[in-house]
This record gives sequence, C-alpha cells and structure tokens, in this order.
Amino acid sequence: MAVAKKDQERVTYAWMYGVQARKEDKDRVVPEFWKEHAEAWLQGFDGVPIGAEIKPVAARMEAEADEEAVGEPPEQ
Repeated sequence: MAVAKKDQERVTYAWMYGVQARKEDKDRVVPEFWKEHAEAWLQGFDGVPIGAEIKPVAARMEAEADEEAVGEPPEQ
C-alpha cells in the first residue's frame, strides 16, 4: 500500500512523540493532536519499531541460500 510522503512523515513524528512521552513517564494516553495517528503514537510509546512487521522469507529464497545450494566458491 502506497502512503503519501506527508502522511508517512506524520506517522513517523507521531511515533517519535510516543517514544518521547514514554521517556518522560507520561500516561499512555494519545494526545488529542495525535488522534489521527494514534496507532503510530502507541507503537512508539510501547517501544515497537516502525515497520516492525516481519515479512516471511519465501521458500525459494531459503532454498537458494541453503549451504548445499550455495556450494563451494570457485577457486582463483
């Protein structure tokens, strides 16, 4: 899903302000200003990295990276 650059910047700032709120021992309540990006603010507050979704490695990629599939490097 494509996100407009300006929206991505707002999400990043919401996340950073959430991190800062946790460091300042503030309550885990999203400020009114960040309600539109509450999820990002809460992720920052909880210490969840931006883009924390782990994408699975394709089975083909695993097979390609397997030691047997890689083999010995050519001699020089």
